Amino acid sequence: MKKELRILCPNGHLGFAPTKEESFHIGAKTKPDYYCSDSGSDDIGASALGSDRSVSMYKWQKHDLELMLLAARKQGVPMIIGSTGDTGANSRVDMYVQIIKDLAKEHHLPPFKIGYFYSEVDKKYLTDKLQNEVVIEGLDGRSKLTREDIEKTDRIVGVAGIHPFIKALDMGADVVIGGRSSDVAIFAAPAILEGFPEEQAYYAGKVLECASFCAEPYGAKETVIATVSADDVKVTAMHPDQRCTIASVAGHAMYERSNPYYEYFAGGMLDMTNCHYEQFDSKTTRITGQKYVPIDGNIKVKLEGASKVGEKYIGIAGVRDPYTIQNIDIVLEFARKQTAKEFDGEKYHLNFRTFGKDGVMGPLEPVKEIKSHELGIVVEGVADSKELAEALTLFATRQIFYARLPEVKGTAGTAAYLIDDVIYAGSTYSWSINHVVPVKDPLELFNVRIEEVGRIV
Repeated sequence: MKKELRILCPNGHLGFAPTKEESFHIGAKTKPDYYCSDSGSDDIGASALGSDRSVSMYKWQKHDLELMLLAARKQGVPMIIGSTGDTGANSRVDMYVQIIKDLAKEHHLPPFKIGYFYSEVDKKYLTDKLQNEVVIEGLDGRSKLTREDIEKTDRIVGVAGIHPFIKALDMGADVVIGGRSSDVAIFAAPAILEGFPEEQAYYAGKVLECASFCAEPYGAKETVIATVSADDVKVTAMHPDQRCTIASVAGHAMYERSNPYYEYFAGGMLDMTNCHYEQFDSKTTRITGQKYVPIDGNIKVKLEGASKVGEKYIGIAGVRDPYTIQNIDIVLEFARKQTAKEFDGEKYHLNFRTFGKDGVMGPLEPVKEIKSHELGIVVEGVADSKELAEALTLFATRQIFYARLPEVKGTAGTAAYLIDDVIYAGSTYSWSINHVVPVKDPLELFNVRIEEVGRIV
């Protein structure tokens, strides 16, 4: 067993914005043992999964894969990608596998093996579970999964743990392209495969998942390296002007946590309650004290499912008049009522987001007094058909202009439009499944495949 394992992460969401090349090449020169990156998230909302597309530009995805592939193949070490193409859906895995093959041909790379696995879950698999009285628990206050939930869902993925990544590496894969995956598992898998303790492996995954978000000063898409040993994890910033400090690393450990101490994944939980952080050198923080807590009973795999709500258009209006700003709630209520009259009997969703008031937090906004000198209002209209959604959004947006207030005697100045039209925003989806399903075999949902790339036939 190695005394330590060094894992390079160049990007917290591969392809979402291009990896910064300077710090990547600095990291590559240190010859890490693995190149790993997460490439997806449910932060992007349900629509990408539901409509089976990426929200990242193909050009940026190829750029990041090319950086990693060429460095890893030059060095002869593995490269691992999880949650491929933003969602980890089957089509995104196929796209990344093809990009790797194209890059190998373009750069005349010697033959290597590519392992990959899909994460989409068939509806019948879940209905059979329910038929056999298996309880599929809901997360974040959701009720247990029902047949109705399954039937209305367009696409479902399971969130893989370390298991399919380890399987692919065991099969000899030099490059692993994974479907939807737990962020931490992408990095923990090689460390656990190499014999390092789970608590160190999973913490390395937690600190690496967003790359340079664990460093300061803030700089996105910069490379960091985690060094895993039997006793600790050390994380080092590669950008010349960044440092991994006690504050930046500890702060990132709490990032996106409902409970800042716990990180859950298929197979258990990482308890960071007693983590100790120390400044190892000017660019490196050392972490000890984390604890791995295995699950009691069958492993549970998280499920994510997206259900179509309808077609969406958006309208954009600006308000500068002080009196209209102070009475904006009255104006928007007028717009809602007029829209309800015009579209009586139609099924639709209408939402106004008022930036400069509560556009980000909505009803949760604690600041109630409007101090903005101008407001930006985004009108979202959703209906089953594009025609209805367009008419709905156009009508509702124009009502902001038509609204009359008691002390306003003129007919102008209440609102202005960015454009006179409304903008098609595509099909929109909502999360219909956010549950966990118990499995007897952690590979039950993830069939690992392997191919040789560049072999001369």
